[in-house]
Amino acid sequence: MPSWIDTHCHLDAQELSQDIAAVRARASRREVVHCVLPAVSVGNFEAVRLLAHKFGDSYALGIHPVCIAQAQEADLQALDAELALRLADPRLVAVGEIGLDYFVPALKVSPLRERQEFFYREQLKLARKHGLPVILHVRRSADKLLKHLREIAPGGGWSGIAHAFNGSAQQATEFIKLGFKLGFGGAVTFETALQLRRLAADLPLSSLVMETDSPDIPPHWLYTTAAQRAAGQAQGRNEPGELPRIAQYVADLRSMSLEDLALATTANALAALPRLRSLVPC
Repeated sequence: MPSWIDTHCHLDAQELSQDIAAVRARASRREVVHCVLPAVSVGNFEAVRLLAHKFGDSYALGIHPVCIAQAQEADLQALDAELALRLADPRLVAVGEIGLDYFVPALKVSPLRERQEFFYREQLKLARKHGLPVILHVRRSADKLLKHLREIAPGGGWSGIAHAFNGSAQQATEFIKLGFKLGFGGAVTFETALQLRRLAADLPLSSLVMETDSPDIPPHWLYTTAAQRAAGQAQGRNEPGELPRIAQYVADLRSMSLEDLALATTANALAALPRLRSLVPC
């Protein structure tokens, strides 16, 4: 069976907390050999670190844009200090999850629009300072993310992952030019996701990595509509173990074998997050 890296999952989420060991064991049985656990705020830095060490996975440290309303500027100092403290830990692989979100209404307007841009830029600077890749949150914000990446480092030299990529083909090309891989997950399983499916089919194979974003972004077989939930039908819970089934959709879109996709996306993940090379058996 092919083996997989889930390049983005939130194993510390409350939805998974009651049976986290069973969740991770199911993923292992389905050949998900490694998970990358990004933090979203200072408050869960320790949680992702401990889980990564417990299950043999890896973690990233950062402040998510949807958390900046509660964050303080002192949290950036705390992130800087934690990155310095954990830099010798091989399981620390990136700064993340950081980025911009122009989908949430409050984040689209002042003062939070400017505030999230400030936190994003400052965290990009910390990634450069500590020599780490970045894991980017991209939600209706690709052009602005690219703008700040170019301004912070005009000479380039970025690496990392544009997580749950949902932009245009042109935007995808620009992220790739800067050194990023693009994360694909459960959203690609929906027949209505025409643009996303075109990207998954047409982008260079060398640019793709696989992810679940579990427990978020469930694939179509776990998704229920608002009307169904109101009628009492529960939403299925997304887990890292769903990754191979999600990946089959990408393999089918590209008319390639699942094994070849696994080999390519694993190599791409190791290129995007070089510290994984000491953690993931090849």
